[in-house]
Amino acid sequence: MNVFGMAGHLIRRLNQLSTQVFMHRMQAAGYDLTPVQFAALDTIRANPGLDQASVAGRIAYDKATIGGVIDRLEQKGYVERSVSKSDRRAREVTLTNLGGKTYDAILPIVEELQAEILSGLTSEEQDQFMMLATKAIQAGSSDPK
Repeated sequence: MNVFGMAGHLIRRLNQLSTQVFMHRMQAAGYDLTPVQFAALDTIRANPGLDQASVAGRIAYDKATIGGVIDRLEQKGYVERSVSKSDRRAREVTLTNLGGKTYDAILPIVEELQAEILSGLTSEEQDQFMMLATKAIQAGSSDPK
């Protein structure tokens, strides 16, 4: 078996394609945002006041490097951090008004580009891919999301 018949290689290539499509569409729309930054924004929007470590856990990202992602979002004016009232060591993250407006503006773009990522598949195959990818992730993770 060569590398092209290995799931890991195909998943890596699909991730590259997904990232390329995302970055191209964001740049075309005038936004400087990565897929990980969008995932963090999405999680923060859905869970205002979540601490950084929890954001990392929810998007399956490394806790050691989520600070840099949040730093960049904060520099862009999309989020703000504050010391947690319940744990002085934790930093809670919330969207700013600009972050909320930006999220609302880019969400339709992100939703639209999903079909582009799997454009070589029929609608039924896309549904099947999503089901199988979700099943594989759930089987390999303790996080049911």
